Amino acid sequence: MRAGERRDSDVRHDDQRPPAAVLFDDLGPDYEKAFAHAPAHVSALEWLIERLPPAARTLDVGSGTGRPTAATLVGAGHSVLGVDVSPVMVELAARQVPGAEFRCDDIRELPLDAGSFDGVCVFFSLLQMTRAEQSALMRRLTRALKPGGHLVLATVPADVEDVEVVFMGRRVLATSFAEDDLTDMLESAGLTVLSRHATTFTPAHPDAGPEPHLFVHCRRDGTPGH
Repeated sequence: MRAGERRDSDVRHDDQRPPAAVLFDDLGPDYEKAFAHAPAHVSALEWLIERLPPAARTLDVGSGTGRPTAATLVGAGHSVLGVDVSPVMVELAARQVPGAEFRCDDIRELPLDAGSFDGVCVFFSLLQMTRAEQSALMRRLTRALKPGGHLVLATVPADVEDVEVVFMGRRVLATSFAEDDLTDMLESAGLTVLSRHATTFTPAHPDAGPEPHLFVHCRRDGTPGH
């Protein structure tokens, strides 16, 4: 993501759908082409799979087209529930990864049973939420993890709130945390941050520039707040 000017392909903010749904309905398969082969994303999935029990139950937050995350997890023998606000993305994912379950829903509102998942993936799916929403969601995701379960998260680390950026040629508003503040937020949610990996990635898209990416590997050791 980078700061930029208005473009003809700007996402309209008066649409009644959530901003993320508008954006990713518009991007469709172009998003997969731009991001699906990011080496750090693949490495984060390998890290998670190494720590999952056999036939684990996993949650993919912001599941997009289903690739690479859901497809990789299913290929490793695990069950996947993918949740995305974009009906276009959910339709693509269901077609591309028939071995997973995909649901078109807002993860902020979806009921999640405590201790129901062995692993959770949150790849770049927080950036159009407020900081309060991100913090509340991470607390809920931590509760949804079984004790000893693992969570991998990826984001664009930056000390920004509701800042206009250009993402793959679309004007959007983004909110994030600086790296240390993100770690504090995750630990406050009840997660133990085991490691962090910062890298730079340039999506395969003509309107994309280099992006700083941060991958965080976490474990739930206890009950959030205790």
